[in-house]
Amino acid sequence: MLNDSSHVCIAADVLLGKDVKLSRFINLYGCSVGENTKIGAFVEIQKNSRIGKNCKISSHTFICEGVIIEDNVFVGHNVTFINDSYPCATNPDGTLQTESDWVCIPTVVKQGASIGSGATILCGLTIHENAIIGAGSVVTKDVPPGVIVAGNPARILRAFPKK
Repeated sequence: MLNDSSHVCIAADVLLGKDVKLSRFINLYGCSVGENTKIGAFVEIQKNSRIGKNCKISSHTFICEGVIIEDNVFVGHNVTFINDSYPCATNPDGTLQTESDWVCIPTVVKQGASIGSGATILCGLTIHENAIIGAGSVVTKDVPPGVIVAGNPARILRAFPKK
């Protein structure tokens, strides 16, 4: 864990596992991070999100409310998760929306998956075990286990060779 807590914003309600490594310039609130996970600089992890153990969350990544990332997952630089299919700033009457005006749509990233830099992950889907998401991809639907997907929208390129 980071010894110098300057430039780190970690709310009191965050649960950090043993040996979590935190970079500077992060914002964590209402979430949990499993043991031995590394969080890069300029990462935000919002409430009601869960990061498993032995994960690497690279810099400039945004993990919004409702995202569950299981163990041994790699998330590249500047990955963005989305939790609302139809975001709006205001209600029909013109008032600003609040939390009570929308429903969080969860997303799950299963064990051993890897998400390339710059990917955007839409809500309500599952990236299954050991799947690989190519850099810059826009994931719009579930990704089966053990495949490589890429593109916009992301499409299956091939099965990932077993190790």
